[in-house]
Order: sequence, then C-alpha cells, then structure tokens
Amino acid sequence: MMLLDVRMPGMSGMILLERLRAEHPSLPIVIITGHGDIDMAVRALKLGAMDFITKPFASQRLLDLVQQVLMQVMKRSKAAEREREEAERLATLTTREREIFDRVVGGESNKAIALDLGISIRTVESHRASIMEKTKARTLAELVRIALLPNREVEPPA
Repeated sequence: MMLLDVRMPGMSGMILLERLRAEHPSLPIVIITGHGDIDMAVRALKLGAMDFITKPFASQRLLDLVQQVLMQVMKRSKAAEREREEAERLATLTTREREIFDRVVGGESNKAIALDLGISIRTVESHRASIMEKTKARTLAELVRIALLPNREVEPPA
C-alpha cells in the first residue's frame, strides 16, 4: 500500500499516481493533501486511488483508513484466488460436460438438451451430476456464477 501526498518535491503525487497505475495497476494507493478540492479528488479516484484524504486529519482516521484499504485488498485477493480455483475446476470438464454445462447455465432443460444432442435424459442428468461434483457447485445459481467468471463466456441456447 502506498500513501501519496499531492505536493512532493520533484514530482506531484498525481503524476506519480498516473505512473504507478500504469506500472503497478493493483497497488493500493491513498492520496493525502492539504490543498485538495473536489476536482482533484475526483481525478485521483478516476486514476485508481482507493481514497483521498485531506489534511489535517486525526492519526486514528488515517490508521482506520489504512486498515480499511488493506481489508479490501485481502478480500479482492481471496476472491481472485477463488476465481482461479473455480476456473481450474472448469478446465477439468470433458468436452461433452462443457457442452452440457454451457446449455444448463444458458437455461436449457435436461429434456431439451437430451433431444438436441440425441442422448437420453438420464445421460444428461449423469453429466450434470458430474459437472456439479467437478465444479463443487451445490446449486444452479453457483454454476451460473462460475460461468460468469472473467474470460468465461456462456454459450446462449440455440
């Protein structure tokens, strides 16, 4: 985490924020200033600062803010790890399971999938059970959430 003052010798905190965002997009940054205004705060937040705090401030306020930012970073990290694990589980599906997975999360019924693929409903149910087990999803809603992972597109029903 980085705390940047807007006024620093040599380079402004706003210019440094722009450069850091380009080189380290996930670095949490909080801007501190004694000379800020609403336009500057909006610009800082648009550039990716997690917060903007004006001087003077109580040291406890800064400590609380740092703690909040670090908690947000931890939550994001845990969510990213969960998404990575779910993507890995999705990768274990067979070609047929992926086909059925896409149709299930696209809203098709077992019967419609079976008719379209020329297989029995029982076979579709068997594949669905395997999909649920491999993805560790307990409900259809969890399957849909997994399908919506970044870089994972769901095939719409034909």
